[in-house]
Amino acid sequence: MSRVAYVNGQYLPFRAAGVHVEDRGFQFADGVYEVVYFHQGRLIDETGHLDRLERSLRELSIAEPMSRRALQAVMREIIRRNVIASGILYIQITRGVARRDHPFPVGVAPGVVMTVRRIKPTSAATVAAGVAVVSTPDIRWKRCDIKSVSLLPNVLMKQTAKQAGAYEAWMVDERGFVTEGASTNAWIVTADGELVTRETSSAILNGITRIALIALARQAGVRVVERPFTIAEAQAAKEAFLSSTTSYVLPVTRIDGHPVGDGKPGPLTLNLRQSYESTVVRGVAA
Repeated sequence: MSRVAYVNGQYLPFRAAGVHVEDRGFQFADGVYEVVYFHQGRLIDETGHLDRLERSLRELSIAEPMSRRALQAVMREIIRRNVIASGILYIQITRGVARRDHPFPVGVAPGVVMTVRRIKPTSAATVAAGVAVVSTPDIRWKRCDIKSVSLLPNVLMKQTAKQAGAYEAWMVDERGFVTEGASTNAWIVTADGELVTRETSSAILNGITRIALIALARQAGVRVVERPFTIAEAQAAKEAFLSSTTSYVLPVTRIDGHPVGDGKPGPLTLNLRQSYESTVVRGVAA
């Protein structure tokens, strides 16, 4: 069956779907997005993603294009029409179509695009081996807490990682501290067993998976500390991992070519991944 996209009130064949040349998302990256994973037809962390979407819209003064209930109905319908049991749902909302001019246009309806696609789950071999990351300067704007479609710096850093044979780039701020990955949140486990990740601020995107992992770790009695850490501290840590909607929890075993711990995924990382898969993705007790 051919893919279907939702564009501004219409369900269209994917190959025929498009937006106007003067959509402000295309012209100015004037828009926001969310990526929601769904498993066996169930949207994972749906409320968290929609809360964050609405917050991003508020921060950019973009009107909500429809009620949350209506948006949820479209989300389910686009999944149904694509006949996909498990995959990712992409939602993009822009300020809309208007003559190209920098100030906000008046009386313009927001643009809405949704697509879905299957994704391959992270292989057991990748989880068992862990992945490599490289460090790069954080060259993004000052409002990384907004999930904006303006992702060119992230694209450049992902390409840097790819060219280095790494899975991800960990961004480093002007003080020498890791902010987050190009599309993930960054974590380490210290020698004392503390789970450390950067505190929420305008410097990072507060990942929905990040929020769930903090709760799961605290429920398991793990001490979670939200603070900055350096690449050197990460290289010297017992464990390191990254998290995102699509990767869940993925062990990091090399940073800038240096092994983390014994160079193998650590027990806390693997336990958190199993707990997240069981309780959040599959919805059963850990």
